[in-house]
Amino acid sequence: MQVILLERVAKLGQMGDVVDVKAGYARNFLLPQGKALTASAANVASFEAQKAQLEARNLETKAEAEALAEKLDGQQFIVIRSASDAGSLYGSVTPRDAADVATAEGFSVDKKQVSLIAPIKDLGLHAVAVKLHPEVSVEILMNVARSEEEAELQASGKSIQELAAEAEAEAEFEIAELFEDIGAAASDDDELAPAAEEAPAEEEPQA
Repeated sequence: MQVILLERVAKLGQMGDVVDVKAGYARNFLLPQGKALTASAANVASFEAQKAQLEARNLETKAEAEALAEKLDGQQFIVIRSASDAGSLYGSVTPRDAADVATAEGFSVDKKQVSLIAPIKDLGLHAVAVKLHPEVSVEILMNVARSEEEAELQASGKSIQELAAEAEAEAEFEIAELFEDIGAAASDDDELAPAAEEAPAEEEPQA
């Protein structure tokens, strides 16, 4: 099926290109998204008549996207989720979640602009691509954690495994200190006992 592209489409072509695509791809994505028209003679003629206007609109939206990209690129957003001790989420972080948290921080992002190969299902820092315009993409980070404190530690470069190991080591240290205190107390008792036994008995007064 031949279509004429109304904007640049990755791995397909530039605005104004007439390309061959699968009918399903055209009907389910390109046409309903307004990215292309069927390449009929009437549509090609219509595109040529509107080409200058479409190009001007594309440049305007591209400039807006580039302005947003300068502020958004590299931003890190915290997403609080429940998870197991191993770091597996009870659920997942989806494109909608990424868009919502970015929008809540003052960036206008739609879930359709967020590209995830698969939903995020683990704690940690996850790079996420955001396509602001056919020619403008940025990368943001989703800091998925169980608490704000954990998110801060992850942001400093510590993985969930390292955090778990530190927590375990701290617990073991506290237990060891407790046993040392108990042992010291027992040792003090042992030292006092002989002293009490060795104390001379008082002499009975003689008649």
